[in-house]
Amino acid sequence: MGAIQFSALLTALPGNISQGLIWGIMALGVFITFKLLNFADLSVDGTMATGGAVVVVLILSGWNPLAALLVAFIAGILAGLVTGILHTLLGIPDILSGILTQLALYSINLRILGGKANQGISVDKYDLLISSRTVSHAIVIGLVFTVALIIILYWYFGTEQGCAIRATGSNEHMARAQGINTKTMKILALALSNGIVAISGGLLAQYQGFADVSMGRGAIVIGLAAVIIGEVLLNAVFKKPTPFTVRLGFIALGGVIYYIVIGIVLWLRMPSNDMKLFSAIIVAIFLAVPYLKDKSGFKKAPKKVKKAEEVEENA
Repeated sequence: MGAIQFSALLTALPGNISQGLIWGIMALGVFITFKLLNFADLSVDGTMATGGAVVVVLILSGWNPLAALLVAFIAGILAGLVTGILHTLLGIPDILSGILTQLALYSINLRILGGKANQGISVDKYDLLISSRTVSHAIVIGLVFTVALIIILYWYFGTEQGCAIRATGSNEHMARAQGINTKTMKILALALSNGIVAISGGLLAQYQGFADVSMGRGAIVIGLAAVIIGEVLLNAVFKKPTPFTVRLGFIALGGVIYYIVIGIVLWLRMPSNDMKLFSAIIVAIFLAVPYLKDKSGFKKAPKKVKKAEEVEENA
């Protein structure tokens, strides 16, 4: 076993960044449901694979990669609609409705792939948008999609409908009292979220050169990790409330940082069989940071109360 070389880490860094940008797009979809809607949507594990399967099959059929991504986006929207209908119209709890959709998508993804567990696609035969063979180009494409998506989301959530979705997530009872159809808003948010996740799956399938029915397994964990990492960094850099665009940018950045951390773990030559364990530890650490920060702040509160009591006594 040779010595660990820092140059190897630098060599792998561009690849980590390109993958992180793709997963950062996925994190933006998770952000809509998890943070704006306060909905734990587990269907994204299946939607990620759906996006990849749709894109690969369409490109193999001669479709333009951009057009294939658009169809993947629509497929993701349909999956999100199913989750939303299960939850709002049938009264199934949010976690269970996501699990049911994810379970159904596994069989659907198999059908899309023609009964195969995976389907390969070669950059030599097809003009792909993004590929691991040209990492610098992949980073540029990832940035273009990320920036474009942030701009679109900023515009959409500034509209009346977008504000209604945010109001539903902030206080559903108050939103309903203001005449907002909260059930419709939940369905729209879930559809949009899963559509974005499917786009990420389509880009990932092109990047890695194949689509697999299990390629989205654990996607929700990575998405949540990126969201939490992004928000922890945001709060560390900016003490005051920040514009919505900046918040979205840090969410996407969270995906990049997550994959850089994973790259460091691989660089340290940790056993590959333990990668899931290391991923869980990384996610747990970042998930615990906001809680520990709030807890430490809570401990300082009694001192302020004491000072206030002393002022009253002196008065």
